[in-house]
Parts: sequence; structure tokens; C-alpha cells
Amino acid sequence: MTNLDFTVAIPTFNGENRLTQLLEHLHLQIGLENIQWEIIIVDNNSSDKTAELIHNLQSNWNYNYKLNYFLETEQGAAFARLRAVREAKGHIIGFLDDDNLPAPDWIKQAISFANEHPQAGAWGGQIHGDYEVTPPDNFKKIQSFLAIRERGEIANLYDPVNLSLPPAAAIVIRKQAWCDNVPSRPSLSGKLPGKMLQGDDYEPLIYMHKAGWEIWYNPTMHTYHQIPHWRLEKDYLVNLARGCGLCICQLRLLNATKWQKPLIFIKIFLGNLRRVLKHFFENFGKFNTDTVALVEMEFYLSSMISPFYSFKRYLSKLM
Repeated sequence: MTNLDFTVAIPTFNGENRLTQLLEHLHLQIGLENIQWEIIIVDNNSSDKTAELIHNLQSNWNYNYKLNYFLETEQGAAFARLRAVREAKGHIIGFLDDDNLPAPDWIKQAISFANEHPQAGAWGGQIHGDYEVTPPDNFKKIQSFLAIRERGEIANLYDPVNLSLPPAAAIVIRKQAWCDNVPSRPSLSGKLPGKMLQGDDYEPLIYMHKAGWEIWYNPTMHTYHQIPHWRLEKDYLVNLARGCGLCICQLRLLNATKWQKPLIFIKIFLGNLRRVLKHFFENFGKFNTDTVALVEMEFYLSSMISPFYSFKRYLSKLM
């Protein structure tokens, strides 16, 4: 049942050491005197003391908004988000990753945008990187892989047809837009232990857009993504880029009719083959020393083979 103005939904996996700081930032939210809201934690099978932490906080909770805890046993961020939507009592839901810290007016700005843009089914704001160590040179070219979004100071529409979309790290959605259009079983589950396949952020937004809802960038919402040193290491970034590339075909097929699908396969393969060759010749001899160039190449290669990867996944589901 939906009877609140806003729900902050926090999917988490082993977030014991991050959740306290995030909750402290939520306690500092301003401009909510006339807003009824709640916080829900969706624990996606954590093996640390996340559950114990939240239960201890609940036992001493003295705020005028509730803190609720739910355990989602099906692994994958997509399933955690689906559970959050089912449990949320707010007609607007703001998702926050457990390492994404909101500015003091994040909720206020999210609600204001909803009121000003009634056709917006989802909107994301500015996500800034808060780095433990200095990123490599030219890192802005690949920062979007880490859910960094800085698209200027003017609100603008995303382009879902071309997979220009906000990440789930700090997305705000209308519950109605999600519940009416997003399937109960996602085709992309999100990162799993040992697997970095991406695209789960975008899949629900594509379904909402197909139903006529707009997807917006709202520059007045600011969050700060905590980036530890290991997320800037070469192996991690290469694996991340691979996961972002391998889902490209599957995401594009969500928008396609049957007759368009063979053309999409060909277009993705040939378009990214051109990008691979161009990038190879422009950066020949640099891949051993230039992390950014290597990560870009991995993304282009993975995007190029994504039609075959999608077909392989389709066959595996039939067996």
C-alpha cells in the first residue's frame, strides 16, 4: 500500500561498514517538515553483520520517519530493487547505493522535480566521485562506468533509445511507473560474485520509457559516490567495462520489434568493430601503460561480441 510521500530505498550487500555513514547523511536532510517518508534497507544476502546493525539501530530509533529492514534472498541488485519497490510505501522512491552519500537537500530536490515534471517516470541527478586515491589521467573518459554523472546545470532528457540513461546508484522513480511496466523477473540481474554483467540499472528504465514515461537528468540533486582505491585498479576497471559492454545487445533488444532484431545484431557488431579498429590504431603501443585506453578497448570489444553473448544466454535458458 502506498501512503507516504517518499521512500529512500537502500539495496545493500555486505554494507555493514558503509550504512551508518549513509544513514547519518539521511538524518541531515532538510526541508521535509511537511513530508511523510521512510527508509528501507534491502539486504541482498549479506554475510557480514548488516542485519544486526540495522536491528540495533531500529531498537533505538528516535526519528519521525521509519527504518525498515527486509532480507532479499535472490542474489542480484535487480532483485533487491524489485523487493524495495514491492515494500515501499512512498509513491516516489529514491534509490541510494550504500556507498552513495546524498547532499542535505537530495530528498527535497527529488520531490520538487516530481511535482514540476509529472511525465517523469524516473530521474537521476549529479553523481560526483569521492575518490580515496587520485584517478588516472583522462579518467573522465571512463568515469561513467563508476556511475559518475555530471551533465551540467540544466535539466535535460535522457535518450533511452540510444541507452543514454541514469545509473541506479541514485535514481528516483514513480512507483506507479515501475509497477505498471517493469516485469517481475528481470533479464539482467546485476553483478553477482565472480560475474560483472551490468545493464540491470537500465532495464527497468527502458520499460518505463516504452510505456511513455520520460527519463530526466535533474542537476539540483547531488550525491557523492565513495570510490575506494581498489575500484581504480586496472583489473577491476577492465572487468567492469567488460560487463558494461556484454549487456549492450540485450538492452537494445528490449526496444526492438522482431524484424528489427537481426538488424540490431549486425549494426552492433559492425559499429563496434569500427570503434575497435579506430581505437586500436589511435592507441597502438599504449595499452600496457594507459589504463583508460585499455578500459575503452575492453568496452568496445565486449560491445562488439554482445550479440553473440546474448544469443548464447538465450540458448542456455532453452536448455
